[in-house]
Amino acid sequence: MARSSLHTAALIAAGLGLACGAGAEELVPYKIIGDTIPEPLTGTPGDPAHGRELVLARTTTCILCHSGPFPEVRFQGDLAPDLTGTGNWWSAGQLRLRLVDASRFNPETIMPSYYRDDGFVRVGRNYVGKPILSAAEIEDIVAYLATLRD
Repeated sequence: MARSSLHTAALIAAGLGLACGAGAEELVPYKIIGDTIPEPLTGTPGDPAHGRELVLARTTTCILCHSGPFPEVRFQGDLAPDLTGTGNWWSAGQLRLRLVDASRFNPETIMPSYYRDDGFVRVGRNYVGKPILSAAEIEDIVAYLATLRD
C-alpha cells in the first residue's frame, strides 16, 4: 500500500476511534456464504431513513471517502466509489459483508471494517475490543444503500 494510502487509513481509523457514534456492542455471530452475509445481523431489516443519516454523519466517515446522491452535503469524498446506484450493483448480503469487513475483498483497502472488534490500529480506548458500528447500524446502512438505484 502506498504511503499516502497508509496515512489516509490511519487517519480514518483514528477518527473512528475518537469520534465514533453509539455503535459498540458485542458482536453477534453471522455466516458468510460466498461474497455475502445473507441474513441480517439483527434478524430484521434495517431502517433506510436512519441508514441515510448514518451515511451522511461525519462520525461514520462514509462521505469522507465516498460521494453520492447527497446534494445537501457540500464536501464529499473522492477516494472511493460513488455510492449512486449501489443498490443496482450489490445485494443486501453483499453490502452487509462489505460493511462488516471490507478487507475480505481487498486486504489493502482503506475502508474500515465496521463490525469487527480486533485488528485495528490507533483505536480510542473506549472502543478497544468493540465494533465501530452496532449490528442495528450496519443493517440501517445496508437498508439505505440498497435503495440507491439508478
